[in-house]
Amino acid sequence: MRVLVWHVHGSWLTSFLQGSHDYLLPTLPGRGPDGLGRAASWDWPASAVEMSPAELADAAVDVVVVQRPHELELATRWLGRRPGRDVAAVYLEHNTPGGDVPFTRHPLAGQSEIPVVHVTAFNALMWDCGDAPVHVVEHGIVDPGRRWTGELARAAVVLNDPVRRGRAVGSDLVEELARDTPVDLFGMRVSGFGGGVSAHESLTQAELHDALALRRVYVHTPRWTSLGLSLLEAMHLGMPAVALASTEAWRAVPPGGGCLVPGPAAMRAAVHRLLADRALAADLGAAGREHVRTRYGLARFLREWDEVLADVITR
Repeated sequence: MRVLVWHVHGSWLTSFLQGSHDYLLPTLPGRGPDGLGRAASWDWPASAVEMSPAELADAAVDVVVVQRPHELELATRWLGRRPGRDVAAVYLEHNTPGGDVPFTRHPLAGQSEIPVVHVTAFNALMWDCGDAPVHVVEHGIVDPGRRWTGELARAAVVLNDPVRRGRAVGSDLVEELARDTPVDLFGMRVSGFGGGVSAHESLTQAELHDALALRRVYVHTPRWTSLGLSLLEAMHLGMPAVALASTEAWRAVPPGGGCLVPGPAAMRAAVHRLLADRALAADLGAAGREHVRTRYGLARFLREWDEVLADVITR
């Protein structure tokens, strides 16, 4: 199967590209948002091939994985075929809805030709997808192995663009935690975050995993966002997680496998307890790792995606 998919969400795409298909990645001069091509920060297989719009015009494409509304127009123009009519397509929804939740209409709600695939059941519940067929394929992770040592009594947080995204991802909670807790913030566009936080960016995925594994505890702060892959990756590393009990975090962090908290005071208390007790941190991290390896395993993820793609091609 030849799958056209844009490089939008590098961590998710890393898992998706582990499948048995050929993956065509649109690439533009300057590698802007619509043509990033292959990633420099992730290790992707040779089956992920860069293609220019001119090359795509002559390419055999079996299915298009759309992740942003305007990609429908791009695919039509570059392929000369309309997704959902002339070529099979699915719309992958990474995000929770914005606007007037829970009444937010999905951009593809007014049609039935292109299924919407959500990454969490929570997203599927909260989006109004109208007549569009709906699937849920939960995240799957390329297991980085248990690397956690926890030798640094510090809390780790991973957020991309925390200044712009603000309260949605709990940027204020990170600042509040850092008032009396050593916090390392990792991600894209984190430099200058302030609030006494030590910021780290421009790391490859392997470098990020190594850095996280040294920290004692992982803290998941988003109030309103889809289930963060960074949380699942940290738990795969064997890190104990302290997570705000919002959206779908409760399914990722099981009892005895981490700490779910209702707010900032409980978050601070849980983090301080784990910073002070490395043995407890190790136990919670080991239990959490076993849970996410089972629930968010790569084999299940790829199998379910194969089923979705095969179904849409034969519709």
